[in-house]
Amino acid sequence: MVSVVNDSCVKCRTCVDVCPVDAFREGDSMLVIDPEECIDCGVCISECPEEAICSDSDADEKWIKFNAEKAPEWPNAAE
Repeated sequence: MVSVVNDSCVKCRTCVDVCPVDAFREGDSMLVIDPEECIDCGVCISECPEEAICSDSDADEKWIKFNAEKAPEWPNAAE
């Protein structure tokens, strides 16, 4: 299980600050989580003020795929 970002993300970056493994990647208008980096600690889920992050077991399949596709293309948000 990993965490997944959906289109409610407003790129506030609160999640980036709490992620212990720098799993977030940054696009023009939102962030995604790299499923290869995420350790499913869940910290970002509780910290997101927009409720834009959830576990993949609760996520829509299109957002699971979107995160997995965009993560390798987008730069690390922590850098």
